[in-house]
Amino acid sequence: MALAEEQKLKHANGGEESEEEEVVTLNLLKKKMDDFAKERDWEKYHSPRNLLLALVGEVGELSEIFQWKGEVPKGLPDWKEEEKVHLGEELSDVLLYLIRLSDICGIDLDKAAIRKIGLNALKYPVTHSGD
Repeated sequence: MALAEEQKLKHANGGEESEEEEVVTLNLLKKKMDDFAKERDWEKYHSPRNLLLALVGEVGELSEIFQWKGEVPKGLPDWKEEEKVHLGEELSDVLLYLIRLSDICGIDLDKAAIRKIGLNALKYPVTHSGD
């Protein structure tokens, strides 16, 4: 990223970087997304349908990154740094739209995710094959 872009990003994130990194939670991201939409008067566009379609579009962009790569090893050891940065941006787009969609739909994503993990544990119990 060019120096000018880094400076714009730092300004957009509230100024100087702190020595202590901010703890990121779903609630923090939810608030930041809500503030972002309000500041731009975009709330009127953030219907569940519109957010879902935007989310699907971002998943498509994420898929394009992997489309012709074949199987990719864990940690992406053969990827260039700029490819990893791009991947992080697309993953973030998906995450942020998902958080915004859950907020607009009144779903507590923290609780829903923990509940779903519990349901999956019941559906797919641990079995030991004896190996």
